[in-house]
Amino acid sequence: MRRIVLGAAFVLLVSGCSSNWGWYVVNPATKTGSINLQFLISGLYYTILLSFTAISISVVLGLLIALPGLSKNRYFRGFSRVYVETVRAVPILVLILWVYYGMPQLAGITMGVFWSGVVALAMSDSAFEAEIFRAGIQSIDKGQYEAAHTISLSYTDTMRFVILPQAIRRILPALGNQLVYMLKMSSLVSVIGMQELTRKANELVVTEYRPLEIYTVLVIEYLVLILIVSAGVRWLERRLQSD
Repeated sequence: MRRIVLGAAFVLLVSGCSSNWGWYVVNPATKTGSINLQFLISGLYYTILLSFTAISISVVLGLLIALPGLSKNRYFRGFSRVYVETVRAVPILVLILWVYYGMPQLAGITMGVFWSGVVALAMSDSAFEAEIFRAGIQSIDKGQYEAAHTISLSYTDTMRFVILPQAIRRILPALGNQLVYMLKMSSLVSVIGMQELTRKANELVVTEYRPLEIYTVLVIEYLVLILIVSAGVRWLERRLQSD
């Protein structure tokens, strides 16, 4: 399916563009174009792996940051607020560079490009996830807490069995948006050498000297990927609403 979509797009581009443009470098009908396309698409694995690993960690971390923010203890609330405001204020690109180049000197921790990207993206996104969880939990009616209290549920069980299942249904669209956001922001990890979609495109531009054509393919790759993920999120929303 992916090759059919890309192939159709390239046929339109090749047939509709001036002969002075070098669409041959990404034309699947030629040997060179086919090899270049395979090279570009090979970065898809790391883009998906990086994004889904980072979003999985950020969701868990975001929840752990959100819960203290709902506490009656002002110190817990203060910790949550300081974390969220501090992390949100740092640009993702800066955070990626800081984790990759700064952590070895600061803490003696050396990580490869993949885990540096995961840590930076997860840390940055966790602040947004924390706010999403906080808003979702606060939207649950207080009567749910009272009902859980009447049957002697602990705070942990109340959150696990009563509050969070309802909150997740409400915040699922926001979580889906964050996943799409993560897929797009993963392109920034290319600056430290991560061999994902954007890095592959940059390397091919250096050898072929055809940035317009190659970056057009990159746009199509991200477009198709994000449309598929968005459709999956909408399907999951419908499933949860029907249960």
